[in-house]
Amino acid sequence: MSAVDTAWLRMDRPHNLMMICGVLLFREPVELKRMRELVRQRFLVFARFRQRAVEAPGGAFWETDPHFDLSRHVASARLPGRAGQSELQRYVSKLIATPLSRARPMWQFHLIANYGGGSALIARIHHSYADGMALVRVMLSMTDASPDGPPAMPFAPEARARKESDRASGRSRNTLNAALKVGSILLEKGAALLADPAKAAALAARGSAFTTEIAKLARMPKDSPTRFKGAPGKAKRVAWAQPLPLSEVKTLGRALGASVNDVMLSCVAGAIRRYLAEKGDAVAGVTLRALVPVNLRPMEEACQLGNRFGLVFLDLPIGIENPVARLYAVRANMHALKGSYQPILAMGVLAAMGTGPKALQEALLHALSRKASAVMTNVPGPQQPLYLAGAKIDSLMFWVPQSGDIGMGVSILSYDGAVQFGLLTDRGLCPDPERIIARFGSEFDTLLLTTLMASWPRDGNLDPDEAAVAAGVFGG
Repeated sequence: MSAVDTAWLRMDRPHNLMMICGVLLFREPVELKRMRELVRQRFLVFARFRQRAVEAPGGAFWETDPHFDLSRHVASARLPGRAGQSELQRYVSKLIATPLSRARPMWQFHLIANYGGGSALIARIHHSYADGMALVRVMLSMTDASPDGPPAMPFAPEARARKESDRASGRSRNTLNAALKVGSILLEKGAALLADPAKAAALAARGSAFTTEIAKLARMPKDSPTRFKGAPGKAKRVAWAQPLPLSEVKTLGRALGASVNDVMLSCVAGAIRRYLAEKGDAVAGVTLRALVPVNLRPMEEACQLGNRFGLVFLDLPIGIENPVARLYAVRANMHALKGSYQPILAMGVLAAMGTGPKALQEALLHALSRKASAVMTNVPGPQQPLYLAGAKIDSLMFWVPQSGDIGMGVSILSYDGAVQFGLLTDRGLCPDPERIIARFGSEFDTLLLTTLMASWPRDGNLDPDEAAVAAGVFGG
């Protein structure tokens, strides 16, 4: 098992399980027998999914499960009561807090046969098998372009798929080598680099881009103290919004010189701002920092398993009330991250966590997680309808795990002309994520209305008149 994959195996905590969870919704029933056969034919082509993880003193390795039983991994369930969205969200919340057994391969598909007149599929896969981008690709390889095929996104031949991450080449190998170099520095110098800004600054003076990035990370202060920070518990809550038309989000973004991601994150920040304000919390000057995964995997290796991604820290300007000004701040923060060595540094940190002693692992995990309040993912999905086991996928979403003591996960995913926003929270820190979700759509409407009220500069610099318009509408 690679060092980075081992790190994700080691990071499991009772209060934050390292599993990726996906939810697919269908307007028609999906047959359990057909679903199991689909998993057998397309999911198990990756030999890794027949293997279980085994920890050893020198690291960890994969071992084929001699008693593999597909029925343990693909099972059906029924929701209680009205079997609607609320009941499904409660069921998903329970599964996200339920660990996968290490006695067998750590993945499960739960087919809900009675969801809203149709069905739902919940996928749980441990992060040690692959990162979110790879697993989304694996899931898409199981879909068809029509009810009876052909496959919408064919996967690599079995012989190549089984080699998985062992065939890293070119850009991928260079990235991995750079990450391992950072990891070796962290192993040599220990967690003191991240815990002591002075030591990190001295190392940065040596001129290496990577060591400079370590110093910047060490000097990075915590984000604002909000109710989302604290010691998480075992219980979780999930909620998701009604999808927004992707065309409308793109049109609004073009009008403001912003990306779909900028628009969505600005609305997320606005919804969180309103939630905090309604709770009576201070919002002026508040910044919520999120860890954002960055794909480091070349396209030709998209179907290979393993973890090949880095992380960047993104500040969400919760304290900005004007939605246009908030969007420009999000855009500026995103732009500042371009060309950053943070992703490779983060991958190096994970490599060090997977090979170093447990004390170093705990120190590095604490140093990373204490600087952020959320993990945020944004995945552009296919823009045509897809079918799974003969049923059309109506919508889909997924969440990656929250590391350390982070208690919030934000998921943005586009599919078939719509974009979906989902939220995962710790029940002790935020017991009602549906209240944030409920304000997301109105934040988009407010941003749209504000954009139509004036001609905003695409460069994001507001002149005094524009600032006055914003103050008149939003009370300063």
